[in-house]
Amino acid sequence: MTVSLRGTREVQDNYQIFRLTGLLDAFSEPTFRKVIGTYIDEGPCDVILVLSQIDFIDSSGLGALVQLVKKAQNNQGSLQVVTNPRVTQTVKLVRLEKFLSLQANLEDAIASLKKKKK
Repeated sequence: MTVSLRGTREVQDNYQIFRLTGLLDAFSEPTFRKVIGTYIDEGPCDVILVLSQIDFIDSSGLGALVQLVKKAQNNQGSLQVVTNPRVTQTVKLVRLEKFLSLQANLEDAIASLKKKKK
C-alpha cells in the first residue's frame, strides 16, 4: 500500500481478510482508505481488518476505519477489526470500540461475522 503500511488480502467464502503491518497514520490513510474501499465495493462486503501488527494508529487512521465501516454497511456488509493493545487503547480513547467491532483474534472476528449472517 505505502512504505509505512503494508498488507495482504485473502478472500474466503463470503468475506475478505486484510492483514496489515506498520503505521496507519495521516501519511498512509488516503491510500489505505482508497484500496480497502475499492475492495469493499468489489465484494465480498464483509471485511476483517487484522491490525494486530499495527505499530501506530492516529486520528486519520481512526477516521478511515469509521468511513470503511460505513461503506461496508452501505453495501450490506460489516467490518471487523482484529486489534492489539496499542490500537485498542487508541480506539477506546475516542470511544469507538463498539462501533468498530473490535475483536481479540481472527477466529473471534470470523465467528462474529457468521453470527451476524444468521
